[in-house]
Amino acid sequence: MSVAVPTRARSSAALVLAGVLWGTGGLAGSLLASRAGLHPLSVAAYRLLIGGVIATGYLWLTGGLRGLPRTREVRRRLLVVGGLFALFQTSYFAAVSLSSVSVATMTTIGSAPVLLAVVTVVRTKELPTRWTLVSLAGSLTGLALLQWTPGEKVDIAGVLFALLAAAGFAALTLVTATRVEGLDPLPTTAFGCLIGGAALAPAAAWFGMAVPPHADVLALVLYFGVVPTALAYAAYFRGLESGHPVLAALSALLEPLTAALLSMAVLGERLGAVGWCGAAVLIAALAVAYTKP
Repeated sequence: MSVAVPTRARSSAALVLAGVLWGTGGLAGSLLASRAGLHPLSVAAYRLLIGGVIATGYLWLTGGLRGLPRTREVRRRLLVVGGLFALFQTSYFAAVSLSSVSVATMTTIGSAPVLLAVVTVVRTKELPTRWTLVSLAGSLTGLALLQWTPGEKVDIAGVLFALLAAAGFAALTLVTATRVEGLDPLPTTAFGCLIGGAALAPAAAWFGMAVPPHADVLALVLYFGVVPTALAYAAYFRGLESGHPVLAALSALLEPLTAALLSMAVLGERLGAVGWCGAAVLIAALAVAYTKP
């Protein structure tokens, strides 16, 4: 017990950090799109490419590339992670364009832990524990209240793309939960982002990737690639090494919560009574997930 508890605490801390950092990316991506006039797919390509370049540069400077194995398993893992990055980003932004940010976010992030719970039941042939069901139900309720917009139109095609994005994120979680010998979370993030960004680059170039050479825009590009991408995914993959995939996916629900609070603090947006109730329910459900088996 003396070993398991600190390991679980470190894993939970890494997953919480990933969720919070992803939440800052929502505001950064929105500001970058508006100030640079970029299409959302171009923003996603910048996110992955800059994050991959920065992480790879850090590994090169610190000697982290010298010990990276060149085995078939490592190459296969990096290609799969890069492909899932591209699938997740493309499907999510397609969902946003067909419906709205709130519907796409709620469907994508809310569906991923449910999909993972179903896969876990199929694999283990055991039903989820009571606390898992409580956390899932509370998290989904809190997310729905936090993102709730009265009278918002729901497009079926947008929901389907959001579900595809959720499947991509769930698959990414399942794949990276099993460690490849010699492949650490940071190289996985670095090369996965590079491969995913390269896959998105042709479509992003068609929409346009030129950004004005202004200091604030360049700072946003750098921040978007480093903090909510390279650092966040490295923390997420680190937490997955000893954390349960369903718990990891639930950590992603911290993203819309952090984004909502940041929008209030930075943009002056208001969170209504329903939204505050959703935030409280979401925090309580995540607390259950992190404290109960």
